[in-house]
This record gives sequence, structure tokens and C-alpha cells, in this order.
Amino acid sequence: MGKQYPTLNEERKLLQEGYTHVAGLDEAGRGAWAGPVVAAAVILPLEDRALSEKLRGVCDSKLCTPRQRDGLYDRICEVALAWAVGVIPASRIDQIGVVPSTRQAMQASLAQLCPSPDALLVDALRLPAVTLPQRSLKRGDLKCTSIAAASIVAKVTRDREMMAIGLVYPGYGFAQHKGYGTSQHRYALRELGPLDIHRWSFAPVSAVATGLEHRQRRQGRLGWEGRIVLRGHDPYERDVLHSGNLRTMHRRRGSVRRPKDGAEPRYPI
Repeated sequence: MGKQYPTLNEERKLLQEGYTHVAGLDEAGRGAWAGPVVAAAVILPLEDRALSEKLRGVCDSKLCTPRQRDGLYDRICEVALAWAVGVIPASRIDQIGVVPSTRQAMQASLAQLCPSPDALLVDALRLPAVTLPQRSLKRGDLKCTSIAAASIVAKVTRDREMMAIGLVYPGYGFAQHKGYGTSQHRYALRELGPLDIHRWSFAPVSAVATGLEHRQRRQGRLGWEGRIVLRGHDPYERDVLHSGNLRTMHRRRGSVRRPKDGAEPRYPI
């Protein structure tokens, strides 16, 4: 069975209803154990009769090789009327949960679009905080070209982010598994311990952290004032909005991981 390619049918329905700037939205990294959740919003020029030909090959990002995604990413960014990315870090995911974080990433991407959208096509989710007309499509990246384009933009953006993180933290294999729950990642967690870019609220990470603490207590390897020392920490926390060639970044160097209520902070070594 070959690839299933999406169509512009949903977008054209909205165009016939008078909506000219339809944004497709999708996310990447929702199920990962580490790193941010990334959402992308893409507005395509629906009145371009050659649009389908220009975006030939665009499909669900999970069905493409990394090389194919990179090529499609460049083409989507060139053809789109507007595109933007919202990034929510692991610390925020731990605070509010991955689904609310995904919605926040989508809303952040929408806020950066110019021109602004007048209707939305969203993969799987609805955005209650957004008042625009919207349609939620299950497996929308398989059915709808705008959503498929957003899935590629989100995936490529996040993969590049995780490869950059891999250079900061060698040994964890982030460039290979991109923060997802592979056997390589599980082994690195057990051997090296979780980082602040890990999602500590996720069961596989918290289970490893608990086991590591017990093991280090037995070995007498506790940090200052009895706090456990874990190898590595995120040298900065950042919230990123990426729109076209505009990239803004806020960093706080030397920050500690935000503890949950009543928990001791984990200090960087």
C-alpha cells in the first residue's frame, strides 16, 4: 500500500463559504519523554490553481524520510502565504500537562501569522480559547493538505531543535531518537539520569529518577544539603516563537528546575 496523500477539499469548502485565509495546524513531540512540544500553523494560497502541483509530495510527516521532510519544509515555507511555529518547553508541560501545552503552542503559532487566519483546520484537537471558526479532523494530516504541511513544519523544527540539544548533551542520543521513548533513550536515562529538558511528570522519566535517587542514596552520592545530584542540566529555559525569518528567544542562564509544590529544587552541578 502506497502513501496516502491529502487533498485540498476541506480548504476549498471553507473557501466557498467565504474564508480566504485558512490555517492548518498540527503538532510534533506530544508523546516524547524530553524536549518541547512544537506546533505549526500554515496558511496556503488557496486561489492558486497550481497549488496542488507546487505541493506535490506533501503528506503526513511520519510517512516521510528526514531528507524528504527537509525538502518539503523548504517548499512549504516558500509557497505558503504565512507560516509560524510555537514552542512550549518541557518545564511548562510538567506544570500544566501535554494537551494544554499543545494548545498553547498552537495558539502561539496563530498569534504570529500575518495575514491573520479567518478559519482553522486542526489535527485532532479543538482550541476553546480561539474564537475563529474551526474544524477538528481526526488524522487530519492524512486528509488535509494544510494540516499535513503544518505537520512537516512542526516536525522539522522540533527535530532540528533536538539535534541542537544533542550537541549540548552528548551521550543521550537526542539526535537519533529526538526525545522519544526508545531503548537507547531508556538506557541513557538509567545511566546518566534525567535532565531538565526531560518531562519529569511522564511516568518513564519519574520512574528512572526515583530509582536513581534510591541507588545514589545507597551509594552515599548525595548533593549539597542532601539533594541528589543528577548529571547535566538545561543551561537555560526558553520559550521560542518562530515566524518566517523572525526568531525571538528568551534565556535565563543558570536557572534551576522549577520544583513542584512542596518539592526540593534540583540544583545544577
